[in-house]
Amino acid sequence: MLFDTDILIWIQKGNKRAANLVENESSRYISIQTYIELFQCARSKKDHQIVRSFLQEMGFIVLPFTENIGHRAAVYIEEYTLSSGLRSGDAIIAATSVEHNLILNTANHKHFKDIKDIQIKGFRP
Repeated sequence: MLFDTDILIWIQKGNKRAANLVENESSRYISIQTYIELFQCARSKKDHQIVRSFLQEMGFIVLPFTENIGHRAAVYIEEYTLSSGLRSGDAIIAATSVEHNLILNTANHKHFKDIKDIQIKGFRP
């Protein structure tokens, strides 16, 4: 299962449903985009350490940005930005999901709903 950034933010905010969702999944993946977003939102070195420890303790595997992911994300931007407002970060996360044949778990279903080849599992906080 590939987790969107919002799921991890819900956990940081103390949402038990999000925490249970992650805890009950044996294979935990995030895109390098999610990794970057989590660190970008941190406000101190202590926050960086908290993020790093959380990802390590929960056994998240960070999937790297590859040429195929970059190409697919660019195709998604060309195809969906004008019609759906798809943003580059979401395009990278979607492309990572599709390239690795992983279901994307997200509370932001609307960000990905128009992408035809993605598998989404919605989360409701």
